[in-house]
Amino acid sequence: MNHAQDITLASDMRAALSRLLRQLRKQPVPYQVSVTEHTTLALLDLHKQLLPSELAAMEKVTAQAMSQMLNNLEAQGYIKRTPLEDDKRKVQVSLSKEGARVLTEMRNIRAEWLAKAMSALLNADEKKVLKQAAGIIQRLADYEEHKA
Repeated sequence: MNHAQDITLASDMRAALSRLLRQLRKQPVPYQVSVTEHTTLALLDLHKQLLPSELAAMEKVTAQAMSQMLNNLEAQGYIKRTPLEDDKRKVQVSLSKEGARVLTEMRNIRAEWLAKAMSALLNADEKKVLKQAAGIIQRLADYEEHKA
């Protein structure tokens, strides 16, 4: 594949993945959680505990915006804040049991929709290709270009 073909493939993939993400996000969930709040909960699930500044950097939002979001998530009972042992002025944020339950339920609702769509639209061979593609897409998602 030459560079022009790579660009065309990249554009086609970006469009398809963006559309799929929109479809997943459209699935009704019984919680008032924004996209950024959802990804914040997912980051806490992945990393277990993070500082608010780390979350803000990962989400590429200001510290003030993250603070407001964390206040909202805490008010809903989805996160808990724990002062650091060595510096009580700083807190680590983690998922509460309720936050973990809500995140799991939202993921399950979206996974159920996707499984239903795959059952309705894909044959066994296409599902095998999609299984291979999932690993490849994950590798692409994990790629970070390092600046020299």
